[in-house]
Amino acid sequence: MTTSTNMQTARPPGQRPPRTFAFAVIGLLIAVLLLGGGGFLWLTGVTGGPNIGGPFTLVNDNGKTVSSRDFRGKYMLVYFGYTYCPDVCPTTLNSIAEAMGKLGAKANQVQPIFITVDPQRDSPAVMKRYVSAFSPSLIGLTGAPAQIAAVAKEYRVYYAKHVTGPGPNDYSMDHSSIIYLMGPDGRFIAPIAASDSGAQMAKDIAKQLS
Repeated sequence: MTTSTNMQTARPPGQRPPRTFAFAVIGLLIAVLLLGGGGFLWLTGVTGGPNIGGPFTLVNDNGKTVSSRDFRGKYMLVYFGYTYCPDVCPTTLNSIAEAMGKLGAKANQVQPIFITVDPQRDSPAVMKRYVSAFSPSLIGLTGAPAQIAAVAKEYRVYYAKHVTGPGPNDYSMDHSSIIYLMGPDGRFIAPIAASDSGAQMAKDIAKQLS
């Protein structure tokens, strides 16, 4: 999935560009390829598949260092992307925000988290402005390139820089597009399709909540 723009945009819920579904499917297929033989077991929920997720240390959108332990006790809804993403990321984050609204009181059990794959441009301040356009409950996480690489590896996330011009900011980020539902203990529960509507996401998440 390739994206290319330097504009930061947040679309209102319900507006889905035609390419979004295709990009989400491509991202899902990339993730399966990266997971190898265990991909089928992971996607079907059969036990014995590869480990997804793990401990991480990053910087939140307030500039504070946080770790995966800080989110224990809540379900985490984790999505990887970047703020310059022109279509898939804002569309998915809109759907996540919609899903949180439709969960009602159950939303208190869930912490949505947006982790950048573009730490070069996505500083805490940039992340703060970006995530606040979607939902007050959404937390943006960034960090040093090594920290992002480490957490991406834990979640089996594919990402790569795609140079589009001679300038330092003339690039986009290719990345897989999958939402990870993690349990209160930090363990992976299920993937949530980034191409789903907010209503469908809410139904899928609610089924997993205690």
